[in-house]
Amino acid sequence: MKRLPLSFECQGKRCGATLDSAPGKTGLLLVSGGNEIRAGAFNGQARLAAEIAAAGFPVFRFDRRGIGDSAGENRGFRKSRKDIAAALNAFRAMAPQVERVVAYGNCDAASALMLTEGAGCDALVLSNPWTIEDETDDTRPPSAIRSRYADKLKNPREVLRLVTGGVNLSKLARGLARALGPKAAPTTLAQEMAAGIGGFDGPVRILLATADRTAQLFEESWDSADSRIARCPGADHAYSSAEARVWLKDRLLEALRDQRMK
Repeated sequence: MKRLPLSFECQGKRCGATLDSAPGKTGLLLVSGGNEIRAGAFNGQARLAAEIAAAGFPVFRFDRRGIGDSAGENRGFRKSRKDIAAALNAFRAMAPQVERVVAYGNCDAASALMLTEGAGCDALVLSNPWTIEDETDDTRPPSAIRSRYADKLKNPREVLRLVTGGVNLSKLARGLARALGPKAAPTTLAQEMAAGIGGFDGPVRILLATADRTAQLFEESWDSADSRIARCPGADHAYSSAEARVWLKDRLLEALRDQRMK
């Protein structure tokens, strides 16, 4: 396995990329979320790419225009279709043995893949998709509040605070009222994502980190019984714990090895 720095063109702009080579005929395209460079948070995507390549699957990472090593204007995830498509073409050119490409995106990278109907990839792994339209809104969904109270009731110290009067009962009552409230209506973005993924014919897996607010808000806008969903208990947005990192890698390897992708 070799790690090769390279570049490709997108709409006349040079974009930075990295290929972790491997002999497999199925490859992984890593799409970065937010304004994150292709190395990922705390170098997480670079580490993940090395592990996946060591298992025999080539991995291609890239910076979209205006991010990291890439020139041009950062137009955000909603307008990243051409960046993803150009990266996919570069991946296929640099690893010509690849017959199928699985795309993985976390946060708004997952949203971008949904909005673009997979952007030409053969299968998708969508993690903690971003459905928030008002980024100043810090309201937690009822499901997240219920989860928080359930965790507190498992903690003997919190139970002791409750029975000894150490809890603000008015605040508790407001929280319980919100916890029992109905699911919020799907945002316009969530509806657009559902429509986009509805037009994708390949296999889809949806990964949710249960301690992540972005994932919790996605579930409020989605069918929680969707059989494509897999949940990582207690994981944060970046799967930063050792256990969560292993869980994520295993889910990606399952997707890459899935015979239904043929």
